[in-house]
Amino acid sequence: MSNMEFKEQMHEYSLWRAKLIQGIEMYHQWRIRYDVNDPHSNNTILNVLNGLQSDRITLAFVAEFSRGKTELINSLFFAETGVRLLPSSPGRTTMCPTELYNDEESGNYIRLLDIESRLEDISMAELKTNTDRWKQIDLDCNSPSQMQEAFKELIATKQVDRDLADKLGLWNEKEAAEQGIVNPEKVEIPCWRHALISFPHPLLKEGLTILDTPGLNALGAEPELTLSMLPSAQAVVFVIAADTGVTKSDMDMWRNHVCHARGGSKRGLAVVMNKIDAMWDDLAGDSGYQDAIKSQVKTSATTLKIEEAAIFPVSAKQALLAKVKGDKALLHRSRIDALENYLAEDIVRQRRNILMETVTRDIGFLVNESLSLTESSLANGVAQLEEFKKIDFQNQDMTGKLMAETRDRQNLYMSNIENFQASRRVFNVQAKMLIDSFSKERIDVIIRNTKHDMSKSLTTYGMKQNMRKLFDDLRDLLQDSVDITNETRRLVKAIHKKFHDEYGFKEIEPQLFSIKQYQMELEQVFDEGEAFRVSAKTTMTEQSVVINRLYRTLIAKARNILRQAHADATTWSGSVLTPLMHQIKDHKKQIENRLHMLKKMNESKGTVAENIAALEAEIEPLKKKRSELMMMIKAMQISVQSDELKIS
Repeated sequence: MSNMEFKEQMHEYSLWRAKLIQGIEMYHQWRIRYDVNDPHSNNTILNVLNGLQSDRITLAFVAEFSRGKTELINSLFFAETGVRLLPSSPGRTTMCPTELYNDEESGNYIRLLDIESRLEDISMAELKTNTDRWKQIDLDCNSPSQMQEAFKELIATKQVDRDLADKLGLWNEKEAAEQGIVNPEKVEIPCWRHALISFPHPLLKEGLTILDTPGLNALGAEPELTLSMLPSAQAVVFVIAADTGVTKSDMDMWRNHVCHARGGSKRGLAVVMNKIDAMWDDLAGDSGYQDAIKSQVKTSATTLKIEEAAIFPVSAKQALLAKVKGDKALLHRSRIDALENYLAEDIVRQRRNILMETVTRDIGFLVNESLSLTESSLANGVAQLEEFKKIDFQNQDMTGKLMAETRDRQNLYMSNIENFQASRRVFNVQAKMLIDSFSKERIDVIIRNTKHDMSKSLTTYGMKQNMRKLFDDLRDLLQDSVDITNETRRLVKAIHKKFHDEYGFKEIEPQLFSIKQYQMELEQVFDEGEAFRVSAKTTMTEQSVVINRLYRTLIAKARNILRQAHADATTWSGSVLTPLMHQIKDHKKQIENRLHMLKKMNESKGTVAENIAALEAEIEPLKKKRSELMMMIKAMQISVQSDELKIS
């Protein structure tokens, strides 16, 4: 794969996604046109389309203060403005988590959420849906200087009482003492808790979102960053400084926030060793400079336990300057190109693969079922045509016998219907048990009771024990669902096998509901909860603040996971028997067509050749139906199991 600039790769990704959406929309219309759609399949396809249309590639930049992280973002994405768009002057860096994206519907703006919202028991996801809670500054995209001035609000601070700073998680007595600050009445804190920035930068318009996070203290005070935003990012770029190497605070951030947020996986994780221009040394010469960089990369890789190839030495400051001035030699010396190639190739390709896996998982089964039934109908039509070619329709006894056999099939079909309805009734009872096991009422009782017990705890130890009980109770609830899921899966397999063995239905492997993904996600939340529970910071923080923070982040995330499990179980239970229903419906249509053809051939006064030609014409719509489907499958790039019928 040739190296492409990040914006070119993003554009190519955007075109690929648009083509995928078009293919799925065509398939959706195909299902409607040929009357094989049903409410549950319809919802599944629409959910996939909504997910694709709102899909974004998120790059999260994480670093301790003064590592040049914001300057790196400027140099990578916003150099063409000709100014230092995001504020990154020495001593004044981004004070709150900042998301940059393109919101075509609402225009160009900065939205700022006040820092005091941390005291409320409302998740960030909920706050984002309420625009009234945010201060908005409109941006003039034709004026980089106006935008630059507006962005200065990101570093705004204010003086508040120390008690309030403590409640907000923005006062650290030990760190203050190290700086010679003892018992201050007022403390300087950021004005804003979170910033949302929308403007029509080409990369952002192609679907890129940039998450700029502040230092270690802010990450610790905003658990949603490490519990939700960082894990959902396609890539996390961790920035260290070349002149200092990996410091203790860098290591704390790396171990406790970055690696933990990625679930221990190094996939989509890069380290930028910034400020290599601080190592430029005319006396040592170029070879000495290169050796110094190699040595620092090797040391950092060993400390962080990451491959050396995942560390990118750059000078963000010189890269920005070089791009603004058009200085190719300086740009090459900044070494920014290796990082840009990594983002363009590895991250975009990785997101494309993940998206394709999701689409295949969610609608691949539907596509395979459609192809299987379409090929079956075509094969039956062709077989019937070949059979009719060999029949003497002048022989009344022969045609009478064939019509009698077909009516016997019709009676068997009625038996199929009765058996299917009986099987569906049994399944519906079992499916209701599965859905109810994830019910909001069951979850809410556990969460509400534990919160009440926590609030009544007289000691920190008692509060922490109730916290542990909450995690254990939610784990037990999920285990009940596991047992019910296994029983439901066995029933579905048995129903499908019965119709295959007894009635000769085409065997289509049923799509089985899996609870494994929810288990993994919940266990990660429980791990986070245990770390939160035993941390010294939790012990030292006021009880009401701890409880609010726990419920706003960890419990909100656990609730969302279980809510998704409930929704997925409901969708699955409504659609898992649909393939059998479609086969029964198709079987009915085949019988009716056969009776119609036999009657037509028997009553026709035309020649046998004319009748056969009429039958051949009936095959053409089936060929067209399959041909259209194969074209859409190619557009969607979904792998299918096709019989590859060779029909001229």
